[in-house]
Amino acid sequence: MGQTVAMGTLLTEIGIAIVVFASTNVDDLLVIAAFLADPAIRARAVVAGQFLGIAALTAASAVVAWLALAVAGGWIALLGLVPLGLGLRLLVRRRRAAPGGADAAEDELTRDGERRAERRLHSQVLAVAGVTLANGGDNLGVYVPLFAAAIERVALYAAVFLAMTGAWCWLGHCLVSHPVIGARARRHGHAALPFVLVGLGLWILSGAAALPR
Repeated sequence: MGQTVAMGTLLTEIGIAIVVFASTNVDDLLVIAAFLADPAIRARAVVAGQFLGIAALTAASAVVAWLALAVAGGWIALLGLVPLGLGLRLLVRRRRAAPGGADAAEDELTRDGERRAERRLHSQVLAVAGVTLANGGDNLGVYVPLFAAAIERVALYAAVFLAMTGAWCWLGHCLVSHPVIGARARRHGHAALPFVLVGLGLWILSGAAALPR
């Protein structure tokens, strides 16, 4: 009987973690798909950056919950400068780039040899992680009270979040690989990504209006 109750409690906690992750990362799924649709960005950089960003958000939430601190939403909103800056940088780079579209952008990763490509990969991982962190204001707002209410279950929640991150990356890949949606996404992804990032950055920054004047 006790084992049945314990198993039921465990499944309930896992279900809560899944719902919490999904509800706070719906927009992240679209951002992942936008990154994957851009041929200039490596898929493994997107996956690694997403895992790094979610891991950082989860760790930060656990620390804040443990210290019982409150994070003002207005200050978190200032992280919107990260995707805004990346989007503007991509727009300027695309404007200055020679004609050639996606092929030229894709070739940029390897034209100067393997060492340059690896440096670019690392920068892409950090860029994706930065966008994930910047878009994580709602994650912090939900994860912190969840962790604070059950600090002993943080490890379980973190494991579920990481598993869900993998599922999110897979779903993003499925969207881009769809025979109809994917073809259009790959065709226009490199052009749409800067606008997606700029829009995301402005949306996140709108929360900074709550800062005290």
